[in-house]
Amino acid sequence: MFGSASLGRSYFEQSLSAGLRGLLVAALLVVCIVFSALGVSPANAQSSGAQYEGVASCSGSTCHGRAEGNGAVVRQDEIATWQEPSSPSGAHSRAYAVLGSPRSRQIARSLGIGAPTSAPACLGCHSTYVSQAARGPRFQTSDGIGCETCHGPAQNWLAAHYAAPATHAGNVANGLTPLERPQTRAKVCLDCHYGSEKTGQFVTHSMMAAGHPRISFELDLFSALQQHHDEDADYVQRKGRSDSVRLWAVGQAEAVRRSTDLYAQPKFGMRGAFPEFYFLDCHSCHRTITDGPARKLTFETNSGRPIPFGNPPYNDENIIMLSAVAKALAPNQANSFITASRNFHGSMGKGRGASQQAAINLRNRAGALSDALAARGYSGNDAFTVIATIAGQATRPRFTDYAGSVQAVMAVDTLLNALVREGRITVGAAASIRGNINRAYGAVDEPNSYRPAQFRSALGAAAGAIGRLK
Repeated sequence: MFGSASLGRSYFEQSLSAGLRGLLVAALLVVCIVFSALGVSPANAQSSGAQYEGVASCSGSTCHGRAEGNGAVVRQDEIATWQEPSSPSGAHSRAYAVLGSPRSRQIARSLGIGAPTSAPACLGCHSTYVSQAARGPRFQTSDGIGCETCHGPAQNWLAAHYAAPATHAGNVANGLTPLERPQTRAKVCLDCHYGSEKTGQFVTHSMMAAGHPRISFELDLFSALQQHHDEDADYVQRKGRSDSVRLWAVGQAEAVRRSTDLYAQPKFGMRGAFPEFYFLDCHSCHRTITDGPARKLTFETNSGRPIPFGNPPYNDENIIMLSAVAKALAPNQANSFITASRNFHGSMGKGRGASQQAAINLRNRAGALSDALAARGYSGNDAFTVIATIAGQATRPRFTDYAGSVQAVMAVDTLLNALVREGRITVGAAASIRGNINRAYGAVDEPNSYRPAQFRSALGAAAGAIGRLK
């Protein structure tokens, strides 16, 4: 970003307040998922039959293991970036080591799943967890989230992908995952950063009750924090030019599609007589409760949530963002999506059957938006339009809860970064807006001190300043 991956990461990192940065790094580091059946076998490899060769197979000094990023075609210091010991860029390599921490051991004890370093319930997202038969001679589970978790099992493309006649299309045909495609990248990331049925990965309220941090994810921001390549002329020739607005927008659509798809399935959406609480807005229940006459009311009426007073709402942080996306970038689909989201919230007060059908409808609407946003052409004004919509009068009343507000400030921040990178706003001008963005971050720095009025004021001021630079 801003011409190099390292500068982009530092820009994002300095923009995050300490508390929120901790939340995001925790989401990157500690994604230990409770499987619905603890005896589930490792997944991923069986579908393709290809073998996982391990991080060591990529780490030669003539491949991706250089100390400096001065390679002619790719940087070639990708392993060093992946192994960075303290910044978010190294979070995937540290994922397995997290399982040896006191916090992880305490979570595992509470759940009764044995040592977290050997429990399938944890290894599914803290390592490249595949069967013994799918492991090459250099494969190490202790590598954590290795190259092949995201790029796909390397057996069929490792030797061919650096050969002179190799093409990206050929590598993809041999099994390389095309992460430059926003929908593909979102689905890979969401498997661990939200949950998935196909690999047995699913976050439960039980895991969070045992001490696992709340999950939060935003595709473009997390991609920037993990970026290990330069988008130079060679990259553009091979894979096309990326667009942060498309990546962010598609990420929001895929998150809504994944969330509602899982909720609609009884094996994920229900826990006995109760809904699976993971899907609900944590902070609608986890707040100070008093019985005195001077109780502090934390509830605010939310125009997008037509639910009975006192009911815990669905966590709609991505739904709020996708509503703004639809208004700004896909207006022909906006009303149908917003109507489907209101109907879904309303159905939560009518019973499981109604909410299941409404979830399926909302999932389909989100999928249609994802397809449209992935195929759409993008212009330099799109980021301005989305920022204005997020902070506009039509959307601001939705920011009555902590989770949605976190998504909103991350969105404005990542889209501002895109405008700087594309030369639409100077670094100096962006710096002058930083104060209001930091005030918005400060309002969501800690859930128990969340201040919605201050947040809306700061976000509106930041968005207004950005709009004046258009």
